[in-house]
Amino acid sequence: MGMKRFHLCGMGNAIVDLFVEVPEAEFERLRFERGTMRLVDFTEQQALLARFADSDPRLVSGGSVGNSMIAFAQLGGKAAYIGCVGDDKYGFHYQSEFQQLDIAMGNPVVVNQPTGTCAAIITPDAERTMRTCLGVAAHLSGKHVQQDRALIEQSAWLFVEGYLLSNNEPGQEAVKAAVAIAKANGTKIALTCSDAFIVHVFGAALHETLARTDLFFCNASEACAVANAPDAASAFAKLKEIVPNVVVTDGPDGAYIRWEGTEFHVPAFPCEPKDLTGAGDMFAGAFLYGVTHGVAADVAARAANYLAMKVISQIGARLHTDVAQGWKHAVAG
Repeated sequence: MGMKRFHLCGMGNAIVDLFVEVPEAEFERLRFERGTMRLVDFTEQQALLARFADSDPRLVSGGSVGNSMIAFAQLGGKAAYIGCVGDDKYGFHYQSEFQQLDIAMGNPVVVNQPTGTCAAIITPDAERTMRTCLGVAAHLSGKHVQQDRALIEQSAWLFVEGYLLSNNEPGQEAVKAAVAIAKANGTKIALTCSDAFIVHVFGAALHETLARTDLFFCNASEACAVANAPDAASAFAKLKEIVPNVVVTDGPDGAYIRWEGTEFHVPAFPCEPKDLTGAGDMFAGAFLYGVTHGVAADVAARAANYLAMKVISQIGARLHTDVAQGWKHAVAG
């Protein structure tokens, strides 16, 4: 890490997840299409949250890179995070959770704005139906990045969430500004694709960022979209011409990795998935922890796969068990 204060600075949409378990009859009254994830506006989300207020939903700070940073910090890495929250109860919850985890947050609060929320409605069949309101998370702009530039300057790595590119001009400006600060300070850049739609709709911005990226995380469908290839293996082969280091996760088929010129495939750990959310976030956070702490990349990838399996064997993106213990077990294995 040299003289830098942080191993990793993450940047993304700061979102509070609200977990609500509902009986079948109540879910039918909502008339939502099961298993979908939709972006909704603030008014619609407020109505939905008011409906569940009495059931006291469990609040968990998240967002894709947010989840990765939490895992990174739980493993013992020194972490920072740049994202916007509002001055409401959800924003204060987000800040206090990140403080407890000792993740430096800079100046995230934007006054008189709603914090991003994701209502995760869990039905008895273990399916999750999600309604997300980005709120002020989508306002993260170049201006906010400049305010908190010290967090990037003081980090060995910057980890950028692909979803930011879909926040149009503010998000794309934020990414450009962060990448420029990183480049000027010898901070390496990791990028997660987030979703195949980023490639289809915001491909130009993604490729522009990729050209300056040191490490790219994507799943099989995202890799195929970026590399214009029919399957994960051939997409992986083409990606090395685009970015020096790359991780392509392929669900039950494990992960393809190219790190510092060496390529390998790491098998997945078999399990009975209960909820697929957060597997990729955990993999990225754990892999970044490994490579910033002198762990060989193949060992880091195996441990990351193990923790990702643990995440999908339960409900929610955050592990309920001791993450550091799981890591030690997998590394020793």
